[in-house]
Amino acid sequence: MPNKKITVDIQGTSLALSNLDKIFYPQTGFTKGQVIDYYVRIAPALLPHLGNRPLTMKRYPDGATAKFFYQKQCPDHRPDWLKTTPVWSEHNDDHIDFCLVNDLPSLVWAVNLAALELHTSLSAAKDVLCPTMLVFDLDPGPPASILECCQVALLLKEIFDQHQLQSFPKTSGSKGLQVYVPLNTPVTYDITKGYARAIAQLLEKQNPTLVVSKMTKKLRTGKVFVDWSQNDDHKTTVCVYSMRAREHPTVSTPVSWAEVEQVWKEKNTQLLVFEAEQVIARVEQLGDLFAPVLTLKQELSSAPQG
Repeated sequence: MPNKKITVDIQGTSLALSNLDKIFYPQTGFTKGQVIDYYVRIAPALLPHLGNRPLTMKRYPDGATAKFFYQKQCPDHRPDWLKTTPVWSEHNDDHIDFCLVNDLPSLVWAVNLAALELHTSLSAAKDVLCPTMLVFDLDPGPPASILECCQVALLLKEIFDQHQLQSFPKTSGSKGLQVYVPLNTPVTYDITKGYARAIAQLLEKQNPTLVVSKMTKKLRTGKVFVDWSQNDDHKTTVCVYSMRAREHPTVSTPVSWAEVEQVWKEKNTQLLVFEAEQVIARVEQLGDLFAPVLTLKQELSSAPQG
């Protein structure tokens, strides 16, 4: 297939885009051009969540159902105007220069590289060892599904409510659910990771047939793995409003607790599946449900003990 290129002007920056007609989601015919269009339209809600955070790009050069690779090191062929931030890697014994996607030209440039999924650090570039949020990644082990994830998410919310902590759910855009607790106050990953682990172990102790806190995959069958380990300076989580590489162009979408409760009560998991066009419509109607995660200041007390 010829590498068809066009040049566009994005807020005064000239960008060459390639292969816009390439099918990225074969089952639906969703093209690379439509992927870029989605990201341009969602940018006002998305960019604040990407801004000044080290970005790991999950790139799918041949579309969502083909081979992919993670890219942490910002490419050498990046434009001069694209910002980067150095982050020390103990594994590499060297710094990794991560891309920073702080504006629309940077976002379009990244997505044109087939960065279908955007994964961000839980901390900002100015202090990579200080997480601004706590995250619980709820991963269902079949035959458990996102329905059981809703049940566990609501149990998490009860704990946070008891500790006067506001929490915010979003779909992973894949098969699970994620719950975020904004902090935006001085804290270390040792504290957040230990807190998350204690919460996960407490849930497992109280709900042994529903929850598992250990990573061993054979233990997850029919249960929800509450992944506390994401609270680590070298880990990333899929950014809110990022597309996902599934059969359909689904998106990691912020939802309300009322929606989570509705799904649990009605047992209708389709209510938590959102594709690109639906997400655009939701933001137009509801605004950014995840906006408080960026600004709400909360402090962790000691984790509850079982």
